[in-house]
Amino acid sequence: MKILVTGGAGYIGSVTSELLLDQGHVVVVFDSLERGHREAVDPRARLIQGDLRDLTAIQKALQDVKPAAVMHFAAYALVGESMTEPELYYRNNVVGGLNLAEALLKAGVGRIVFSSTCAIFGLPAKTPIREDIPMEPINPYGETKRMFEKTLEWFGRIHKLNYVCLRYFNAAGASQRYGEHHWQETHLIPNVLKVALKLKPHVEVFGTDYPTKDGTCIRDYIHILDLAQAHILGLAPGRQGFYNLGNGDGYSVREVIRMCEQVTGKAIPTIEKPRRPGDPPRLVASAEKAIRELGWKPKFPRLEDIVVTAWAWHKLHPEGYPD
Repeated sequence: MKILVTGGAGYIGSVTSELLLDQGHVVVVFDSLERGHREAVDPRARLIQGDLRDLTAIQKALQDVKPAAVMHFAAYALVGESMTEPELYYRNNVVGGLNLAEALLKAGVGRIVFSSTCAIFGLPAKTPIREDIPMEPINPYGETKRMFEKTLEWFGRIHKLNYVCLRYFNAAGASQRYGEHHWQETHLIPNVLKVALKLKPHVEVFGTDYPTKDGTCIRDYIHILDLAQAHILGLAPGRQGFYNLGNGDGYSVREVIRMCEQVTGKAIPTIEKPRRPGDPPRLVASAEKAIRELGWKPKFPRLEDIVVTAWAWHKLHPEGYPD
């Protein structure tokens, strides 16, 4: 199929584009390059530089490309930033998303796979998180993703737009060609690996007295290739609805740091700090529905697989992408 990938110059979008191309699809990337990287766009893909906040730009791209479906990754995704500048998130994630949905209808494109987030659930009362628990986001990032999910649900009811929304926590790891480089890095694994590369002096561990096996928070990590494959499975005919993606029981902060030490052969100094407000002890999503209905089966479920591939990429790209 011909697929338009919004945000295809970002971390998840670039690896998904690569996998789509490897599987024989035709890929057109639509990205503003504001936070993405030109070097992260697979040379086999066509790049259209444009912004979803510009309705005319995305309408023109869809009418020109005439894709069979759209994969939507383009969004701001920093929780902290969303708490200080919520207007950026409503304009980009909600207004930009609505522009995309309207443009899909005008261009006659009837299928979209949306990269959502488990942040829509806020602080869940129980884990693993299933699709049917209440959505109570506690930051504008999660709220704006929830709003676009609801937009797609209503467009599905009224306009018969076919949608699949995939929710997850932490994408991690790398393909052989593409990896994780954010303008502001907030994710644990790349920050730990920066210490191994001597780009940072230490890792900060926020909270060591949680009711977990080693006192640190437990989080879900999914290999980027497994995540990309889940999005591709969402393109299959007859797929519709909301799916959580998780990878078992999750890993603690200390477990991630120890694995990074084991893989890199480097000592990772840490500094213990107080808990951050709002951090729950354990956040893990249930993938039972995705496994059952999408046929999703992670190929790289082990933390070691994730860290090995991330380390290989970061060693080759210690400063990330050049642009």
